[in-house]
Amino acid sequence: MADFMRARSSSQKEERMTEIKKAADAQFAEKPYHMITLTTIAEQLSWSRANLYKYVTTKEEIFLELTREKWDTYFTALRSAFPPGCGYSPEVASEVWAGILNADNGHLKYSAILPSIIETNVAIEKLAAFKKFFHQQTDAFTELLHLNFEFSQEKAYEIFMTIHYQAVGLYGYCNAGPLVEKALRMAEVNLIIPDFRERMKEFIHMNLLFAIENPVFL
Repeated sequence: MADFMRARSSSQKEERMTEIKKAADAQFAEKPYHMITLTTIAEQLSWSRANLYKYVTTKEEIFLELTREKWDTYFTALRSAFPPGCGYSPEVASEVWAGILNADNGHLKYSAILPSIIETNVAIEKLAAFKKFFHQQTDAFTELLHLNFEFSQEKAYEIFMTIHYQAVGLYGYCNAGPLVEKALRMAEVNLIIPDFRERMKEFIHMNLLFAIENPVFL
């Protein structure tokens, strides 16, 4: 085991947390969430579990921070792509948005387990901070939708969340894990997997058009 030196300064603690998150993220890319533990993360870092506990209390605490980072990347891309007065038609907007979802899809995998798993085992203060971040970022982007498409911010929020939950479900369907694929073959079920980007483009376009053409709904 490599020598472990406990962080003393704020910058050192931040560096340690970056290492921890990087290790957890790498493991989540390779295996199911339930197979990842504080022990496996500590082992990848060549730390003892006791040393890992100096920085985190639960595995979910790590994954909450990772979820925030993935969302931050997504929100940054959306805000950059939809500046005030961009003048996009629904067709162009749906193409741009679907492209961002396809490229910055890290938040989708994490969001799939956010309410049922990650949010169930973290300190209330950390969860409150995450919720504050999420809703501030959501409000900032839905304000851009409101300005660019001239429907209410309430409607923009509804559209944003509808698109998000559709993307989470479709992404999971399009990216089944090895166990699911093996089970489908065993069951002799041949599923036609849609193109994620194209299906999301169609779905976003449908929602934007409906909101524009039916201002009394949503």
